[in-house]
Amino acid sequence: MTIEQQIEYLRKGCAEVISEEELGAKLKDCTKDGRPLRVKAGFDPTASDLHLGHTVLIRKMKHFQDLGHTAIFLIGDVTGLIGDPSGRNSTRPRMTREQILENAETYKQQVFKVLDRDKTEIRFNSEWLLELGTLGMIKLCSSATVAQLLEREDFSKRYKQGKPISLHEFLYPLTQAQDSVALRADVELGGTDQKFNLLLGRELQADHGQARQVVATMPILEGLDGVQKMSKSLDNYIGINEPAEIMYRKVMQVSDDLMFRYYELLTDLSIKEIDQLKRDVAKGAKHPMEVKHALADRIVKDFHSERAALRGGDAFRRVVQNKEVPDDMPEMDIPQEMRGHDVLRIDKLLRAIGLANSGAEANRKLRENAVSVNGVKHREMSYAVPDGVLELVVKFGKKWARVRL
Repeated sequence: MTIEQQIEYLRKGCAEVISEEELGAKLKDCTKDGRPLRVKAGFDPTASDLHLGHTVLIRKMKHFQDLGHTAIFLIGDVTGLIGDPSGRNSTRPRMTREQILENAETYKQQVFKVLDRDKTEIRFNSEWLLELGTLGMIKLCSSATVAQLLEREDFSKRYKQGKPISLHEFLYPLTQAQDSVALRADVELGGTDQKFNLLLGRELQADHGQARQVVATMPILEGLDGVQKMSKSLDNYIGINEPAEIMYRKVMQVSDDLMFRYYELLTDLSIKEIDQLKRDVAKGAKHPMEVKHALADRIVKDFHSERAALRGGDAFRRVVQNKEVPDDMPEMDIPQEMRGHDVLRIDKLLRAIGLANSGAEANRKLRENAVSVNGVKHREMSYAVPDGVLELVVKFGKKWARVRL
């Protein structure tokens, strides 16, 4: 690929690149020197699982890897303790170091669902931030003024509204910038809400005599509600470790308009191909449901397998489309005494979740072939829970329930 073609490939889905000229120069230099670019993106392990919102950045890291460069998956085990103030109107609740490290272990396993292990460095920013000490932290704090930090939109809004800003929150952009210095990053990726921090990294690198990193910001992916940023705390997320059937069903919940944004940020289809899909839907050549099924199929394949995607699509069509599963079905957690079991007694489950009034009624419905679990008719007394399944959609006659395991 020419330098121009590489830039076009890397630019897909980006909100902004600062600057394309600098990126082109770095690509030329690395080709001449035979050195891969060091491409950094940081993730604070504030939850136990990665979701599709995280993969917007991770996929862009993979695009750099496709061109032979090194991705640095930076786990913010120190910045996670500070708490990212981006987009917040209040101070984040503090997490313990134990929680951070436990979540970090799951991140280390999940990230290779997308990234090439051989072209990835996994680093923790405690490696250098804990070594700064008091004098080092004082020197770092001297790199920016309070006025500069108050230029951040979230800080500025809170300050004008008279909402508290804890002093430790000012450390977040400074420590993120220090990460770029410590890693000698050539490129840093981040959400649009991280732009201030990424630009501060450029300035701090220059202060240390390093070449400024190229900054590439990515759009914030909306969750299933189509409004809020995808987040586990808002329960509008699609986890990359979720079973194929659940992941497929969740993608199918995305609105017809939002699905094209998902195509752009979560698949490798080109903008030209995505625009063609939009035109096909607009003129009726393709039904939106058909295009959305194709999206769900692509995403599930990426994180599971082709077979799992077929299984997810089949389950969706049986359970949701053909059986018209009600949107308002009751949702509940499995009873405590049944939790963690690989094999469930269906008659006991039906009674426990209130679908059957008695064991006799449950047994009778089983014999009448009137019970289904996740879209499959079930007549046996025992049900073996498939590996990775986190919920069961149970139909008992004309009654339904969604049970979280």
